[in-house]
Amino acid sequence: MTHRRSLTILGFLCASALTALAQNDGLNMRFANGIAAIAEEKVITVDDIRREISPLIPQIQRDARNEKEFNEKIESLQDSVIQDLIDKVLIIKEFRKEKDGKEARNIPASYVDNRIADILSEQFDSDRSKFLAYLRAKGTTLREYRKEVEEDIIFHYMQQQQRKSQSVVSPVRIEAFYRENKDRFYQEDGVHLRLIQLSRADNATDAELKAKADEIIAKFKGGAKFEDLAKEYSQDSRRAKGGDWGWVKRSDLKDDFKNPLFVLKPGEVTAPLMLSEGCFILFSEERKYAGNQAIDEVRDQIERMLVTQMAQSSQERWLERLRRNGYVKHY
Repeated sequence: MTHRRSLTILGFLCASALTALAQNDGLNMRFANGIAAIAEEKVITVDDIRREISPLIPQIQRDARNEKEFNEKIESLQDSVIQDLIDKVLIIKEFRKEKDGKEARNIPASYVDNRIADILSEQFDSDRSKFLAYLRAKGTTLREYRKEVEEDIIFHYMQQQQRKSQSVVSPVRIEAFYRENKDRFYQEDGVHLRLIQLSRADNATDAELKAKADEIIAKFKGGAKFEDLAKEYSQDSRRAKGGDWGWVKRSDLKDDFKNPLFVLKPGEVTAPLMLSEGCFILFSEERKYAGNQAIDEVRDQIERMLVTQMAQSSQERWLERLRRNGYVKHY
């Protein structure tokens, strides 16, 4: 009894410690004056950072193996959030600044109105009183909230424009990437598999299951579509889809299936396969053979990869330029 009670107390203490750990983000100790950085005229406060990281703390708590790792992860997240908040200020400044003698750009008020209307509908069930209560709890005026929404619109617009500028990849670059990375496009043997499963319901014997399977195979060879036969006879979870299990690799399957399946040509079925779960008929709808995929098969995939790489590289160069030309002070 004493031992069990000790364990209960220990568990309670551990749980309390973890809860306290989750609530302690260390920001007050890192930034004693409550300020983490200044970007242009914008003061980035501890509260700004805490709003961003608070929803993530429970997951970090679950992932961390000990207090030291928890603190390291929290500090790394804080640094990342501070940089993101600084970058957001610099991006908004870039949007607003005059260029080539033209007036500074602004977001039409109707854009902000429409976005707030969406927020009211999605987050507050179109109840304005709930929305205003949320602002009061947050200590924010409607005017200040409108500015936040406007800046969010600007921020996402500028990011989208930056990505658009890196959306074209030349065929020559795609082909060069393919030649230099052919090993990345190796594929195993694959089969587009459909199957029919006859379960051992009502104590059916192997002979009874095989007789039923032979009957189904005879119908298939007589011209019936395997998909239609699967919808009629199969007792597995893909029956409604005509027994369609999609593309499977040789390594995905156990020997009972892969040995008979991978000798089939497209459009062929196996003989009845008797397993402990029941009787199976496998059908090869299409085949892919082991080897490097042809460039035409992976051209779209390579283009997406290169667009992502180019966008990331371009955005980092863009942000570095904004950081060099902007005023930033860390505390």
